[in-house]
Amino acid sequence: MNAPVKFYQTGTFTVGNRLLEADQRSVQSSEARSNSLNSGHRACQGCGEALGARYVVDAAMRATGNQLIAANATGCLEVFSTPYPETSWQLPWIHSLFGNAAAVGTGIAAALKVKAHKAGKALSEVRVIAQGGDGGTTDIGFGCLSGMFERNDDVLYICYDNEAYMNTGVQRSSATPMGARTATTMAVGAHPGAPAGQGKNLPLIAMAHEIPYVATATVADLHDLEAKVEKAMSIRGARYLHVLVPCPLGWGSASHDTVLLARLARETGIFPVFEAEHGEVTSVTKIRHHVPVEDYLKLQKRFAHLFGTPGQPEMVAHIQADADRNIRRFKLLDETGE
Repeated sequence: MNAPVKFYQTGTFTVGNRLLEADQRSVQSSEARSNSLNSGHRACQGCGEALGARYVVDAAMRATGNQLIAANATGCLEVFSTPYPETSWQLPWIHSLFGNAAAVGTGIAAALKVKAHKAGKALSEVRVIAQGGDGGTTDIGFGCLSGMFERNDDVLYICYDNEAYMNTGVQRSSATPMGARTATTMAVGAHPGAPAGQGKNLPLIAMAHEIPYVATATVADLHDLEAKVEKAMSIRGARYLHVLVPCPLGWGSASHDTVLLARLARETGIFPVFEAEHGEVTSVTKIRHHVPVEDYLKLQKRFAHLFGTPGQPEMVAHIQADADRNIRRFKLLDETGE
C-alpha cells in the first residue's frame, strides 16, 4: 500500500492537497494533469463514474508518460462523454460494443506488440486500458473479460461499478445489491427489491484467474485509487481494477453525497477495499470508523422500502450479515475489532 497521507485538515478528502509535499499530492492537484476526460461532457451532477474515470485515466496517463490508448464499452461513460459529433476525451479512445471492450483492448495490445517487435523492441511503450460499467463487465462482457484474464493479455480493465444498468433506465445487473429497487426489481411483494443469493463478485472471480493484479477502490479515496492505477500500470499482463462509483440518479441519493456514500460503503464493510496479486490478497484498507449498514442504506431511495412501516428488518439484517462476512473475510477491522 502507499504510505499514509496526513491531511492538513482533519478528515478532509479534498482533491487538491496543495499544502502537501509535491510527491504526496494527487494527480488532480497538478496543472500538468492530462484532463483526459475534459469538461463539456453531459454526466449528471454528482456522477461517480465521471469522477472515477477522470481520476483513473489521468493517473494512468501520468504513469505511462501519456502513452495510453483506451477502449470503452457502451454505457453511461460512453454516452455522456461522446454525443456525436463531440467528445470530451483527450487521448486515443475507441468505442466498442457493450460486451467486447476487453476483446477490443486485447486486439489493440496485440497490434502494439507486433508494431514494437517490428521496431526491434521487446515491449510496446504504448499501454492499453479497457473500461466499462458493471453491466458491460459482469454481464454482457463477462466472457470477453474472462478470456482476457485467461490469456493474460497486457491490458488494464477498469469496471466503474454503479450497481445497475443506469444508462438504459436503471435495470438490475449482476452487481445490483440485495434489496435494491430497480426498474426490473420493484419494491413490491413479500420480498421487494433485488433478490438475495444472486449476482457476481467480479474481483473474486478475477482473483480466481490468478492474474498479476486485482484491486478494488472507491472515489472517496483519491490517493488510494491513483496509487493502485500507478501500480497496475507498472505491471505487464492482465490487470483488473473495480471502482465503486455511486450514481445519484439510479441510487436516489443527493448529488452532494456521492463521495460520502462511497466512503460509507467501505466503512460498513459492504465494499471491501483491497489488493491481490496472482490470486492472493496482499493488502487491505482497514475500516477507520465502523458504522452500521443503515447509515449507508438510508441515504438512498432505492432502499427506502427497507425502512419505515412495515419495512424489511430481516433484509437489513441480511445485508448487515453480508457486510460482517466481508469484514471477517478480508480482516477489515484491527485486532481489537474496533
